[in-house]
Amino acid sequence: MSSNHPRTGPGRIRVGIGGWTFEPWRGAFYPDKLPKTRELEYAASKLTAIEINGTFYRGQSPKSFAKWRDETPADFVFSLKGHRAIAMKKKLSETGESLEWFTGGGIAELKEKLGPILWQFHPSRQFDAKDIAAFLKLLPREVEGFPLRHALEVRHESFLCEAFVDLARQHNAAIVLADSDEYPELAEPTADFAYLRLMRSQEDEETGYPPADLGRWAGRARILAEGGVPDDLARLEGAGAEKAAARDVFAFFIAGAKVRNPAAAQSLIARLKD
Repeated sequence: MSSNHPRTGPGRIRVGIGGWTFEPWRGAFYPDKLPKTRELEYAASKLTAIEINGTFYRGQSPKSFAKWRDETPADFVFSLKGHRAIAMKKKLSETGESLEWFTGGGIAELKEKLGPILWQFHPSRQFDAKDIAAFLKLLPREVEGFPLRHALEVRHESFLCEAFVDLARQHNAAIVLADSDEYPELAEPTADFAYLRLMRSQEDEETGYPPADLGRWAGRARILAEGGVPDDLARLEGAGAEKAAARDVFAFFIAGAKVRNPAAAQSLIARLKD
């Protein structure tokens, strides 16, 4: 939903996984006899969003995007991982042509199911205010009339600063909140949506995350959707506690014990219905 639409209540919370093709999910998530050609249809019937990781590695055809759109429910949403040729380029300020190629390469075929674009930076990339500012200015705000939202996944401690937060806020770009043992956590609200990547799934937990942790994430997602910021997440020193407008929330169970991620997502969805 575009930020131009007034809110009458909390934002929509969508929960999903990364991709839908993973052989160990056969039997653990997908029924054994389900045709592989129906995996996306099945996954979309159990989840409310999917982060497409394949777009990070290679371009996809407009026909593929249209097919994925047609195989999913009307209110389903896809997040796209921005291509590595852009996200991993040494100078982000020099990605203008690549951005035009990526956003003009058929993603508009998803239509209303086109969700945020995730830009995942390499852990070695350090904060460069000039370069990040230039990149944010280059990011397109729509494609063929469909609004585009952008989320930045930073993986270096140097991004934990007011200058970065201010730049993201100026451009309505969300800073990804990572639940990870490896990457920094930052829960600063900078956009009209929030983007969570939950990476601590454990194989010895039937639902990936322990029930108490899933309960906490359900509570945090609700607070974010209402425009608040959970007080148990990391923020910059001196950050304000003011409440903003309601926002949409996208939460994806990624990495960790990947085989458990569909169960974790389904469990969180169930808790959000309570």
